[in-house]
Amino acid sequence: MGRRYDPERRQRIIDAAIRVVGEKGIGGLSHRSVAAEADVPLGSTTYHFKTLDELMVAALRQSNEGFAKVMAASDVFEDPEADLAAGLARVLGEWFAGERSGVELEYELYLAALRRPALRPVAAEWCQGLADVLVLRTDAVTACALVALMDGISLQVLLTGGEYDEEYARCMLARLLVPGA
Repeated sequence: MGRRYDPERRQRIIDAAIRVVGEKGIGGLSHRSVAAEADVPLGSTTYHFKTLDELMVAALRQSNEGFAKVMAASDVFEDPEADLAAGLARVLGEWFAGERSGVELEYELYLAALRRPALRPVAAEWCQGLADVLVLRTDAVTACALVALMDGISLQVLLTGGEYDEEYARCMLARLLVPGA
């Protein structure tokens, strides 16, 4: 029997890995669990992703697109006179207003870089990509500080199970943008 042509298989494996992490956490991720979720032979997962780290890199890259899409869809950067702190706080709110499990998944994969060095460049790309966008409205140092603050606020919300407070976020972001605000 000839090999079945399946051009979407690699993408289905990535999607399955994201679902596995969403349901079972990073600890539940294995080539075997992903193959079962994607309904593909185990050999397909190892063919496309030689190591689990390679699979996690692909999953992290794809999951990072969630916040990037929210940011890109916003009008925060269109008006250079608009209140950047308020706009960023609103964008964070829109991200949290979406499916919370998606936000949690993005951070679970992002934080996996603490123990998996192969993921660190992807996490750094995400931070740098966001900072590069923020430089459109501020300087590079402030842009990096804004990314760190938004990360911190997001982690606090996720780790405490609390609700996102847009006014608090706006106030804290404004302090970075306008010292003494």
